[in-house]
Amino acid sequence: MRILDHPILGKIADAREVEIIVDGHPLKAREGEPIAAALLASGKREFRYTKRFAQPRGVFCAIGRCTDCVMTVDGIPNIRTCVTPVQAGMKVDTQQGLGKWGGTEGGNE
Repeated sequence: MRILDHPILGKIADAREVEIIVDGHPLKAREGEPIAAALLASGKREFRYTKRFAQPRGVFCAIGRCTDCVMTVDGIPNIRTCVTPVQAGMKVDTQQGLGKWGGTEGGNE
């Protein structure tokens, strides 16, 4: 679900469709849109699980100030997906706790 004709911002410009890999599964996204926007458009709401109680987190502030939307992107944990643009072929994984460098987290949704 994407807003393609915003009541204030107007019509959203077309962008090249690319594929990213999310928790091991291909996902179509618009190049340059925030990762979080692509995930929300596909129905994904849980981006990470907290360290202490393994509680799900997703988008909260959507401006890069909090850390609720962090995920492991291309093997780097704690990437703020609300301000990180989609690039073709990137690998995005649901983050467990503080995340780990290099490996995939696996699809705990």
